[in-house]
Amino acid sequence: MTEPGEPTGSTRRMPTIGQDDAAARTPAPDTSADAREPVPTLEQGDSAAGRFWSARRVPAALLALVLLGGAGLLLYDIAAVRAGRPAMRWRRFLADGLAEQRLDDVAVLIGAGAAALIGLWLILLALTPGLRDLLPMRRDRADVRAGLDRTAAALVLRDRSVEVPGVQSVRVRVGRRKAKVRAHSHFRELDDVRTDLDAVLEKAVRELGLARPPALSVQVHRPEKKG
Repeated sequence: MTEPGEPTGSTRRMPTIGQDDAAARTPAPDTSADAREPVPTLEQGDSAAGRFWSARRVPAALLALVLLGGAGLLLYDIAAVRAGRPAMRWRRFLADGLAEQRLDDVAVLIGAGAAALIGLWLILLALTPGLRDLLPMRRDRADVRAGLDRTAAALVLRDRSVEVPGVQSVRVRVGRRKAKVRAHSHFRELDDVRTDLDAVLEKAVRELGLARPPALSVQVHRPEKKG
């Protein structure tokens, strides 16, 4: 490199960086990363993770609307009667009907049965978690919850099953307690195919990381002959 005033063909020495400057510019290693806790493995996770609870928004919203409408109408009628106006027709009809109807009448029994069924349905919704299609996974950290859809789990098991030699087609249904696998094998001995399927699927179920791994039920058959 030349500059004005320097003879042609002369060279200029470039500045060098000393070891002290390089050490100053090199960032210090993050020692906090070494002090962090190791990432927990699936074997270290909490297998007692509970199921996910549904918000029950639709039944709760419908019930709230019905109760709000009935309470508002009843309060309006009571206020109207206190103001000197006659009661609404539906209220007089209901009072007369209750006074005249017998308890063993068919209409009364049907109404009571329907009310009891609705009450039992609401109690069942309140006591059960719902979200049956969502399988809880192991909780590796206390502030993180994860779930796996049953359809996704069935797809994983099906993909692992078709990799076994001799398997032609597979149908998988995953429940909360059991995973049912129905396979068709067009070659190899059925016992050998079933043994390989058991080994592959047991490993696949463990790798799903579920809090309660479902029990496997594997059946292998020959495909039906056409014609």
